[in-house]
Amino acid sequence: MQNPESRGPRDVGLERTQFTSSVECNKGSANSGTTQQAALASGYMVVLDPMLVQDHHSTLETLKPHQTLLSNPSSQSKSRHFSTWVAQNFYKIISISLLTLTFAALFFLRAVANPVAFFCLAKSHSKSLHQPIEFPKINFDSIQPITDESSPLASFRFDRWIVVSVSNYPSDSLRNLANIKGWQVLAIGNSKTPSDWNLKGVIFLSLEQQANLGFRVLDYLPYDSYVRKSVGYLFAIQHGAKIIFDVDDRGDVIGEDLGKHFDLDLHDVDTMQERILQYSNENPNRTVVNPYIHFGQRSIWPRGLPLENVGEIGHEQYYTEVYGGMQFIQQGVSNGLPDVDSVFYFTRKPGLEPFDIRFDEHTPKVALSQGIMVPLNSFNTIFHANAFWALMLPVSVSTMAADVLRGYWGQRILWEIGGFIVVYPPTIHRYDRIEAYPFSEEKDLHVNVGRLIKFLVSWRSKKHRLFEKILELSYSMAEEGFWTERDVKFMAAWLQDLLAVGYQLPRLKAIELDRARATIADGDRKEFIPRKLASVHLGVEEAGTVNYEIGNLIRWRKHFGNVVLIMFVTRPVERTTLEWRLLYGRIFKTVVVLSEQADADLAVEQGQLDQVYKYLPKIFDRFTSAEGFLFLRDNTVLNYWNLLQADKTKLWIADKVPQSWTTVSISGNDSTWFSKQADMVNKVVSTMPVHFQLSYKESNTSNQSLAICSSEVFYIPRRFVVDFVDLVGLVGSSKINQNVAMPMFFMAMDSTRNFDSVLSRMIYKTETPSNNSSDFYSAHVPAVHPWKVSSEQHFIELIRIMATGDPLLMELV
Repeated sequence: MQNPESRGPRDVGLERTQFTSSVECNKGSANSGTTQQAALASGYMVVLDPMLVQDHHSTLETLKPHQTLLSNPSSQSKSRHFSTWVAQNFYKIISISLLTLTFAALFFLRAVANPVAFFCLAKSHSKSLHQPIEFPKINFDSIQPITDESSPLASFRFDRWIVVSVSNYPSDSLRNLANIKGWQVLAIGNSKTPSDWNLKGVIFLSLEQQANLGFRVLDYLPYDSYVRKSVGYLFAIQHGAKIIFDVDDRGDVIGEDLGKHFDLDLHDVDTMQERILQYSNENPNRTVVNPYIHFGQRSIWPRGLPLENVGEIGHEQYYTEVYGGMQFIQQGVSNGLPDVDSVFYFTRKPGLEPFDIRFDEHTPKVALSQGIMVPLNSFNTIFHANAFWALMLPVSVSTMAADVLRGYWGQRILWEIGGFIVVYPPTIHRYDRIEAYPFSEEKDLHVNVGRLIKFLVSWRSKKHRLFEKILELSYSMAEEGFWTERDVKFMAAWLQDLLAVGYQLPRLKAIELDRARATIADGDRKEFIPRKLASVHLGVEEAGTVNYEIGNLIRWRKHFGNVVLIMFVTRPVERTTLEWRLLYGRIFKTVVVLSEQADADLAVEQGQLDQVYKYLPKIFDRFTSAEGFLFLRDNTVLNYWNLLQADKTKLWIADKVPQSWTTVSISGNDSTWFSKQADMVNKVVSTMPVHFQLSYKESNTSNQSLAICSSEVFYIPRRFVVDFVDLVGLVGSSKINQNVAMPMFFMAMDSTRNFDSVLSRMIYKTETPSNNSSDFYSAHVPAVHPWKVSSEQHFIELIRIMATGDPLLMELV
């Protein structure tokens, strides 16, 4: 199995495990014979113990027939009773037997006809019997050393190592790596590596040689995967490594000198005093950044960035600074084909032309403060000795996700020792081979990585030793489903092997996540505006200047970049949630998805549609720096390009759309529902503070009328958030319907004459058309209702028709 760095881009056959087996079941595909092949590959056979066979035979010899029945008179009586019972129930026994055989035959035929369904059923049953994950018990003070005493390299020592996984004969890029002075290249083979692999100056470890090293991790590593690099890391540490460059065999180091790009000596006085730009952590809601923006490419995002953050393309308002010396993990940027995911590769690819993307080599490096993370990869990253523990590549997830999960996990533990990540200008040039990108192998990454980041940022440990903290976090990640128990055991083996090869643990340092964040003074704010380089953004090439379409996108993003979009999505959410985020995430600060049924993997939160307003205050609290919140149901199309003239400091709602906002007279109305809703509204109004009551009664002059608004789309600016939260508190446990509560809230917060009328021009039909139609849609209105989107095909149709207002959308399909 090839490594993710040489998967061209990522053309690998991946080992699927428990982390992704449910996805395979849903796909309806299975690979029969996997178990047998795995058994053969690992050299295991099922063998009967000859002693057991011999004992069984001797027992049969000594047990004579007449001794089994005739030696005991009671046995004869039992036999007669049994015979009588059989005779009396003969027809029942035959009927039950035939019925049982019929069900067994049907079950067998179904398993043969649909092995995937059979596998999923068996998996479901085994899951119900799943035992709790066992926490490894390790005495880290009594680990026996593992030394290299017999190999020709027993006495070999080197400070700086380059570790690479190889599946084919040496590439030109690998030959260039071998020529870099001051570094020792270590190539790790797998089951696909040619048996006669050889390259002068490079240490090569075949599967056979790896098996003789005595490392515990060997029991958990697949035979055909680049994650076998874990053996190489341990070997390098065992032989004196102080720095490890984690790289692949398809990238050339720019200038053939790693010292020109990375900080290799962190103990030099001048280096320790160096000031490095750092992302500001003033906004506690920001937990991940796209570093490509800093280096001049706003239109590109790295593999492992949550898709909901893809639309965040604005440069930093300001940075802060941090002293160097603790950047134990250093991530380099790659020219040519950077580390991008399949979504980018498929939707931005300009035909059959290979990517040749360039970043600004003059942009200063940038550090990540505690609480903010960045995607890391396994083909262009420097690890210093204090972070060698973070080299472990998980084995129970797909190889497309392994290095990304490692990176986020490692960053969280790095905070415990006071270390941080630094991202550097382009350090290598990586070539695009124009090969298939396996999106299906990234699906688990896309739906889990956002949740993983939130989990890691909020995780805390009371352990007092570094390896105990690492093991605790690894166990917690398995419990949360980010990887499996196999990785917990693998982690235990990895930590023991580190100690066994002589690794010295760094000291713990108190982290500052829970401390109140100090206000950043103007003098501490460092401005830097990245150059805007020629790039590919949504499939449109930029030639030095921003063209018309890109200019519009940036203008929309600048206008709504600090507005949170809250979407209510009907089931099934798995068919459209990622698409909604991809569509609107380009424009808004973030997209929060609510639905009747929560889905943790897709970051979908639960909310009841008829009282969704009660969930909004929780979302408001999460985004304290947002300037406003726009609510939208998935049955309504939002033409964001027609909202630029709206006042973001005012309330927006469809109060001037008669089909959406109506007033119902309660007097003489026989509807019990209307009467109950009106009574609850009057009760809430009577408890309102005076300013709310005055505003409400100005717009609703009669106690005998009830305002109703369908509320498919509305906007609440920051200055009304506190008022909205207070009004929700007044409702309390009352069951006021969403369509009744929203007009009541809006009229209480402000006079209707002060509402912005931007939504008054929306197309609104009370009857749902049988089919979506271009005759019904218009790109010249702010919103269109209703519109059906319940599948990927519906979404593609929507994208195509919205492209009349935003031409760049066509590149998504």
